[in-house]
Amino acid sequence: MSARMAIFILFIIAILAAILGYGSLWYLDFIHGNIFYRDGAATTTAPMQGTYQVADVVDGDTIDVLIGGVKTRVRYIGMDTPETVDPDKPVECYGKEASERNKELVSGKAVTLVSDAEDKDKYGRLLRYVYADGTFVNLELVKEGFATAEPIPPDTAHAKEFADAAALARTDGIGLWSACVK
Repeated sequence: MSARMAIFILFIIAILAAILGYGSLWYLDFIHGNIFYRDGAATTTAPMQGTYQVADVVDGDTIDVLIGGVKTRVRYIGMDTPETVDPDKPVECYGKEASERNKELVSGKAVTLVSDAEDKDKYGRLLRYVYADGTFVNLELVKEGFATAEPIPPDTAHAKEFADAAALARTDGIGLWSACVK
């Protein structure tokens, strides 16, 4: 697609948004081929779906990615790893191991983020399924016993896969299922 055609399409989208009374702005990231939506009241943008560079690994189920040059926090959907960074909680059993495994899977890589029903959680983090090097990271962490399945409606597109993987890991005593049993 030529730059002239892309500008024309953007112009048409802007006119349609104005006609329909939307006070927000859509824009395209031509380098990565992603579409963004910027709410007039917000200061950050949220991808509908796209591939982004990991800037930091926060813990076992949270990363920071660069979106349009802005560091944006992403919480993995459908699973939960033991806490390591919550200031109100002690480091939980197998939390450090889960964080390290997440680093091995995504640190310094380009990851593909896929949304489900909700865009963000109550803390403002993007909620996404994460893929790196062909691996479904959320599911891999559950399969390997670094995370438990935690379906939170309405974001349940992969809830059965996560539940099945967690049940198998628990039965086999993998990861936290053997290290954290009291």
